[in-house]
Amino acid sequence: MSSLDEILNKINEAKNIVILTHENPDGDAVGTSLALYMALKNLKKKVDLIIPEYPRVFNCLPQIKNIKKSGKKEYELAISVDVASINQLNGWARYFENAKYRIVIDHHSSNAMFGDLNYVDMSSPACSQVMYVLFRYYNWEITCDIGTCLMAGIITDTGGFQYSGVSKETFEIASNLLSQGVNISKLYKQLLETHTKTSVQLRKIALNRMEFLEKGKITFTYITREDEKSINAESGDHEGIVNEGRNIEGVEVSIFLHEKENGFKVSLRSNDYVNVSDVCLMFGGGGHIKAAGATMQGTPEQIKEKLVREIKRQLK
Repeated sequence: MSSLDEILNKINEAKNIVILTHENPDGDAVGTSLALYMALKNLKKKVDLIIPEYPRVFNCLPQIKNIKKSGKKEYELAISVDVASINQLNGWARYFENAKYRIVIDHHSSNAMFGDLNYVDMSSPACSQVMYVLFRYYNWEITCDIGTCLMAGIITDTGGFQYSGVSKETFEIASNLLSQGVNISKLYKQLLETHTKTSVQLRKIALNRMEFLEKGKITFTYITREDEKSINAESGDHEGIVNEGRNIEGVEVSIFLHEKENGFKVSLRSNDYVNVSDVCLMFGGGGHIKAAGATMQGTPEQIKEKLVREIKRQLK
């Protein structure tokens, strides 16, 4: 793995930089990207942050209006954050591939190390926590706005500090950011507890469709594009639905499918012992031990059958 000093040298050398993250970005992807964008701007760098589409729940984050849908033909340096493989960059991978130099900063155990320089801390519960460590190592100023974006990433990727990957360091970072003026309770409310009316309607559709499989150890549900069209759903309204299954007593694995133009986006969550990253790797995806995803072709029933077959291998 590349050193932090090597990464800093490349950042210092670059005159124009593009920041990229994965499609269907979550709070960690958006928060980490915005924090890095502001830090590089403070270094007087020419920076573009490209995220073609993101959920409107993140409109509360500082500098969100400076996100671009597209960029220049070529950049000196491309930095990918919270992305495990170049396939997750989807339609905007060209900005990464066409750059003269490429850096990957991530925390996924399935990371393909697809950059010229790669810094991946698999023990970190959020990419925002990795970025915080980088900023401190570089002695870059962490303003209240930057801290707010980093905290947004940590809050969303840890489910509000409830997932097992949360460490002593996570709480120390939260404490430091709180002392710098970051309003953690407000962020928690905005990002985890505030839902649009259409997101509630989607959740209702998914819950009505939910199946219990393998004696209640697996839940399965899905949302189609037609479902979203029928209620005028917006980008991100499906976020969090996968956790509904995981939170049910006796469930080990929750499966949620979300239809996109190129197939179904699969989200898997587990509670105790099933490694859903290994399951998703079988279908070209990946992620964390207890939270992973992939994109699959076929009907919901066909995809369910394939996923359950692999999950059953790990069920006790």
